[in-house]
Amino acid sequence: MTIEVWRGDITTLDVDAIVNAANSSLLGGGGVDGAIHRAAGGELIHECRLLGGCKTGEAKITQGYKLPAKFIIHTVGPVWNGGVLGEDALLASCYQRSLEVAVQHRIRSIAFPAISTGIYGFPPERAARIAVQTVTAFLEKNASLERVVLVAFDEPTEGLYRAVLENCHLLELE
Repeated sequence: MTIEVWRGDITTLDVDAIVNAANSSLLGGGGVDGAIHRAAGGELIHECRLLGGCKTGEAKITQGYKLPAKFIIHTVGPVWNGGVLGEDALLASCYQRSLEVAVQHRIRSIAFPAISTGIYGFPPERAARIAVQTVTAFLEKNASLERVVLVAFDEPTEGLYRAVLENCHLLELE
């Protein structure tokens, strides 16, 4: 099993599942969410309407439709409020629940965007540490996932992921 860092458009990745940093309605939005909905096509919105939304920190799965990925795992990250409303735990739950859903559906490869670091304002370095810690801890206990890709849309985020992975044995959240 491997954890990779890749910079580019998550909608183009050839993995079993991509994770969507969704809003609670699951009906599309901006950023990664909008890009995934546009690339997957109109069928996705119809399936998402049947799911009844999603709570922060939870995850739900749909088909991938026109994407290379067979599945989309939708998770709702927390809005950053200074770290006083349990944002770290909620973000970790997004990764944990997405990985659990992946295993339940026999998914072998999964790609994550940098959840909550866009319009939701989560500090990118802190988010990268939470992502790497959560994924690493999950993979230590579950060998069914063969490949996890942390997708960075830009060079600074890619650098953060690489730095955190190189120093993951030194990680502690503040």
